[in-house]
Amino acid sequence: MNQSSERGEVFAPERQDRIARIVDERGRARVAELAAMFDVSAVTIRKDLLALETTGRVIRAHGGAIASDRNRPESAFEIRERLQPREKELIGAAAAAMVVDGESIALDASTTALALARHLTARGSWSQLTVVTNGLRIASELAGHPGITVAIPGGFVRWEALSVVGPLGAGLFERINVQKAFMGAAGFTIENGLSDATDEEAQIKRLMVGTAREVIAVVDHTKWQRAAFATFCRTQQLTAVVCDDQSPPEMLARLREQGIDVRIAADDTQP
Repeated sequence: MNQSSERGEVFAPERQDRIARIVDERGRARVAELAAMFDVSAVTIRKDLLALETTGRVIRAHGGAIASDRNRPESAFEIRERLQPREKELIGAAAAAMVVDGESIALDASTTALALARHLTARGSWSQLTVVTNGLRIASELAGHPGITVAIPGGFVRWEALSVVGPLGAGLFERINVQKAFMGAAGFTIENGLSDATDEEAQIKRLMVGTAREVIAVVDHTKWQRAAFATFCRTQQLTAVVCDDQSPPEMLARLREQGIDVRIAADDTQP
């Protein structure tokens, strides 16, 4: 073991305490920055962050960590993006296949909608597709792609969700026609419908739902049978639901009984 490695091991508890304080004070910190600050390798810092996440002191994110705030009602976008990646990828692909060139569609700021957006760009050039979204990451993904026009409602930016929210967006939805709205959710029950962790997000999603001729839920199995804080779409307002193969069969049956199109996104490469 070299001298640098010994120093990294001996002072690990003290270094981790200092890292936790830095992340708390700044809200976030990057691996490269911390490695330079403590004169240790990036591998050592990643081990520190793993240890701190295990005890709930920080939340690891791509390239670093963010502060752990137990009072925050939802995870930061970059953290939620790491959850159920396989399911979101499959749901995104199946939902993107429902989009027809020439339509105007609405996408919320969910991580599943981002997966959908990536499949839209992967389909190649479009002739005329208009996408209305309050998701900044989604707008960035689609902006500049041939044949896709992106519209963002006015409002205030929420960094946790990388979204635009607030009543200023109502004016846009009063002036446009949307064929399909694709909605992610923090919770989904038959009784409560689609719900979100904050009323700010739910408010702009209600506008999307109210404008669209078809409302399509894009929700992985972890959101089913749980109700989040604010409902934005009742079950009877849904046209279709795109989900993964671990979604509860009893809920799938009840949705079909109500005439809702249920599409289970499956991985065709699996045996």
